[in-house]
Amino acid sequence: MNKTVGVIRFLGTNCDQDVFSAIKQAGLSPEWVCHQDQFDKSQYMALFLPGGFSHGDYLRCGALAARAPVMKSVVEASRHGTPILGICNGFQILCEANLLPGVLVRNNSLRFRDGWVGLQRVQQSPQFGSDKLIYAKLPIAHGEGRYYIEDDQVKKLFDDEQVWCVYERNPNGSVENIAGVMNENKNVAGLMPHPERAVADFMGGSDGLSFFTSLL
Repeated sequence: MNKTVGVIRFLGTNCDQDVFSAIKQAGLSPEWVCHQDQFDKSQYMALFLPGGFSHGDYLRCGALAARAPVMKSVVEASRHGTPILGICNGFQILCEANLLPGVLVRNNSLRFRDGWVGLQRVQQSPQFGSDKLIYAKLPIAHGEGRYYIEDDQVKKLFDDEQVWCVYERNPNGSVENIAGVMNENKNVAGLMPHPERAVADFMGGSDGLSFFTSLL
């Protein structure tokens, strides 16, 4: 079994070491992938796009990173069926690359929000998160984490079972409390909270570990 997992680093990514460590803790083999790299679509068993401030969050968050050379390979891998998870800024990048529906915009408070949130699973991701984990507590840290999609697309998103997780208490004004979504094929997912920051009790909780171990 191929246990090599690609961790994609963009200019400004700052949660990469946390994701790298969580993947190792899960018993997998992480490997750095630079924003300028190209790779074969079947090279990695999974791909992670960590959080941070790619390209300084100039223009829209994730807009510049979505046009980096590596994203051509990410798109090819997604079509190949490779499991791909974008966390926080990684979620924004996947939306900007049209690999996920919707967009992430400024929090309704117009302020950066951090702290712990409760997450309720709406649909099970085939790749990420234990099928036994219906409720999780994870930390957030974002200024532009409000998920938005046109009104006429919201019902379709739920009907097509693409809504992955919702907030127990909405911290940013996301439509229908949405915290995570999947693509139609369910192999590409985006999550605004940070599971890599909740993989051990000393961190405040370990619910995030299953988002990595589930790949096994």
